[in-house]
Amino acid sequence: MVALESTIIAHGMPYPKNVETARRVESVVREAGAVPATCAIIGGMMKAGISADEMDMLGKEGKNIPKASRRDMAYLMSKGLNGATTVAGTMIIAHRAGIRVFATGGIGGVHRGATSTLDISADLPELAQTPVAVVSAGVKSILDIGLTLEYLETWGVPVIGYGTKEFPAFFTRKSGFDVDYTLHTPQEVAAFLAVQWQMGLKGVLIANPVPPSSEGDPAIMDAAIAQALQEAHAERIQGKAVTPYLLARVERITGGRSLETNIGLVCHNAELAAKIAVSMSEVS
Repeated sequence: MVALESTIIAHGMPYPKNVETARRVESVVREAGAVPATCAIIGGMMKAGISADEMDMLGKEGKNIPKASRRDMAYLMSKGLNGATTVAGTMIIAHRAGIRVFATGGIGGVHRGATSTLDISADLPELAQTPVAVVSAGVKSILDIGLTLEYLETWGVPVIGYGTKEFPAFFTRKSGFDVDYTLHTPQEVAAFLAVQWQMGLKGVLIANPVPPSSEGDPAIMDAAIAQALQEAHAERIQGKAVTPYLLARVERITGGRSLETNIGLVCHNAELAAKIAVSMSEVS
């Protein structure tokens, strides 16, 4: 099985593109031989696998659906509310459901300026404490990639580059930073994960670069991100509102190119996650 998040449905894309993409990602997982489990909180219940109607509801309600990270889950459940799970929230549900592989677009990380704001995504400590493998296209280049990797190193989270020695930067394949180790096949990754968890160790980040056909132009993306960051600062956007604001602005600045890149890399990650899950079942 492969876990999938629901924040990308409610907060990552406009309706109906969000629901179309979520269904496409589930289909990619099935075609690669695994079972998709889109995670969310529905009516106060944690769900690993949601119905078509529930997915459509999340897509239509969009930003009216609260984000569900570790700190939010008990509140939402105690009130019988809905929640769109972040990377951290999805990892918690996946672990409780016995799902060991999770595909997302990009994880959260250390925000630029965090040395003064201490703005660090809850996704990072979740990787340090929850034994789930997260397949992503690295971290979004709106973040401080160097500090994000330093944080993961401090907390003992292995960063595996799938077929790459360089950590990807979400929209683009290169960041200028190295991964810890490079593996080239789903079987190699499955063997690594088996040993990781036999030792009682926790999460693993598998960095899967965006396909070349979907990659954004680095110069255009860097300029768009720089402009979006300036606008966020001018409008005093803070906390968990920062990432969705920046992604929406980058999409507009690039004329929708960043959204197409996002969709391409999410599907690419889902396919790899499914292949790893199948290989893990063969190892066990």
